[in-house]
Amino acid sequence: MDQAEIPALLARLASDEDASRKMAVFKLQSSINDPSFADVFISSGGLIILRRLIMNSGGNTLAYSLQSLSRLLEVDMGWEIFDSPTSGDLVDRIVELVVSNPLVNILRGAMSILVALVGHSSPEPTATPGTFGFRALRPAIAVYPQFFDLVVQKLQSADHALCATTLSLINALIRDAVTNEETNKGNTTSSGTGEEWPKFIKRLQDLGLIKSVYTLMQSAALQDLAHPLLEFQCLTKVLLKKWRKVRVDLERPEHRRALKGIHLASAPSKEHLNGTSDGKPDETPEVGKKGSRKHHPEKWRRLGFESESPSSEFQSAGFLGMMDLTDYVRKNEDGFQKLLLEQSTRPLHERCPVARASMAVTLTLFEHFDCSTADIEDTRVLFQVVEAEQQDKMFQPLLLQWSRLHTAGLQAFFRLWKATGAEQNDFEKVVELVRILIDRVVGQAGRHKDVVEIEEELSEYDLAALRKLQMDLLSLSFEDQWGDLFSGARRSLKQEALDFVKEQRARCLLQGSWFSKPAPRKESRGEDLQKSRATHGTLWRYAKLSHNRRYLHWADFGLRTGQEPGLDALTEKVDLRTISSVVSNVSERKGEASSTDLPGAKHSTKITIYGFTSPEEAHKGAEGKEEPVLVLYPLSDSLASEWLDGLLMLLEQSPITAETNKLVDLVVDYGMKIRLLKVRMEATYSPPPPEAGVTPSRDGLDADYFYDI
Repeated sequence: MDQAEIPALLARLASDEDASRKMAVFKLQSSINDPSFADVFISSGGLIILRRLIMNSGGNTLAYSLQSLSRLLEVDMGWEIFDSPTSGDLVDRIVELVVSNPLVNILRGAMSILVALVGHSSPEPTATPGTFGFRALRPAIAVYPQFFDLVVQKLQSADHALCATTLSLINALIRDAVTNEETNKGNTTSSGTGEEWPKFIKRLQDLGLIKSVYTLMQSAALQDLAHPLLEFQCLTKVLLKKWRKVRVDLERPEHRRALKGIHLASAPSKEHLNGTSDGKPDETPEVGKKGSRKHHPEKWRRLGFESESPSSEFQSAGFLGMMDLTDYVRKNEDGFQKLLLEQSTRPLHERCPVARASMAVTLTLFEHFDCSTADIEDTRVLFQVVEAEQQDKMFQPLLLQWSRLHTAGLQAFFRLWKATGAEQNDFEKVVELVRILIDRVVGQAGRHKDVVEIEEELSEYDLAALRKLQMDLLSLSFEDQWGDLFSGARRSLKQEALDFVKEQRARCLLQGSWFSKPAPRKESRGEDLQKSRATHGTLWRYAKLSHNRRYLHWADFGLRTGQEPGLDALTEKVDLRTISSVVSNVSERKGEASSTDLPGAKHSTKITIYGFTSPEEAHKGAEGKEEPVLVLYPLSDSLASEWLDGLLMLLEQSPITAETNKLVDLVVDYGMKIRLLKVRMEATYSPPPPEAGVTPSRDGLDADYFYDI
């Protein structure tokens, strides 16, 4: 719309005819977000007319008027409409529409205006105090106390745009409460809400805010709600960070009540409640109380604290840690009491410190969700449209299930403590296992995965699998930080493992083995089958390596004797120096163990040993002529793997079967684990020192060398 048409537009907006006003304000909403148009509109007195329409009209005329004001505020103009002695009436009208009007198009416009009003910070002093922020809404909300309840309910609307605007309003209220509290430190009611920010947040949570947002974050409408949901997620981290920073102070009644509630929920005995077991009062006064009342010397240590001053132990986890422990005790009181009773029967060094475990899980979750880097200004970053796969990684609906995750993580801690037979000195090791468990289960959960499934996985995750994962992560950490030194250690272990397996395979050959021998194609069927076999063709072959490992002795037998034949009974032999190659089909069978290991069983595995036809051919190496000198038919694949790779390794060749290579890898892995277990945990994530891997030297040497005594 051209600026020259603004006077005529204003005239129609001020008309007594509803149809004329409706058409005019409909055109206004599509043009007013142009700054040059808006400037002329405001200077021509348009705000007065627009305010009158909002105060007195209804239906579509009201909806268009609200939308026009919202778009005007989006371009950061028209704020003076709220900076006048009568602006309170306008705010009252908008709040009234939010509370009482059922029309979605009116609700969207009213909500958008409140979002802008609460989120606006004026750079200059205003004529009327409390013009912007939550303070501007407080008088109207006093008239409509159901305001917050109805706002949270609108998060369940089928209209995605209304849900997004409603959540944006809630985000603005939370941000205003937190920001004003930080700006006016020392004034506990400075949030503009008339109450401390934690109470305000709890008030919203009690209305079902978390459940509603959690449902939206898992819904299919994520794209329409992406920006306010991401903002709420960031604000949640900011709140968790602020709760952690709140110091537990027993001079504050709510803190003292929380700690006392934890103690009473533990079902303390009479002696733990009021005195010592011998009836003599302890010299330590009851925590948080002034006066002469005494308490048992293990009143708080019994609950898993390290000392009788529990408030000081919340230094790392802060009030967030106390909130989590209180919530766990309140919701699992019976389990809490049974756990303490069970632990009381154990020696002191074997007891699981419940309170310390709870704080450790709190800090683990805090670290997992990266709450320490959350900042109030990050919530203002605009969301950029990304693909659905990336959205699943950006959004963390499980963050909103903090309390249930804490409880599940704590239960997992208790389970791992018992399963590993941990003692007090092993506390940090169990904490590390829980951290890996949470990273695995919670970190790899998709956006649509329900918290119930997460709880089940945390309670059922296999300890052996968790240990393996721990070692794998430890190995990766070393590879990342120690680089070539780690690879060098693995190469060294690989050679040691090959030497070890070579010796093991050679010992198998030194021990000797029976092999089957195919029967002749035509075999007479006399009465005595064994005599027939001996007459028409031997069916067994025995082979054994000589003690000096230079000759392979063998012979054929008609019967497999119970006693192993000695070298003197083996009439044939092969000089290993004349062997040109060893071939087999065992590698094609992947070296897997066979269940067929009975005498006379049919086996397709075959090992053929080739030798050079003459010394002259042997001098030609790989190009020399060769011929088969011995064929072996192993009775099992394991035996085939031992003999094939044993012969190859004696010939200084690499093993080829899967079974032998698996054994080599197993030896290497165990060697690495043993070496890793000898390293302090803090060294795991630190790079090697500058001098690591440098060969010592001194002046006067022709070359560097190192001799280790």
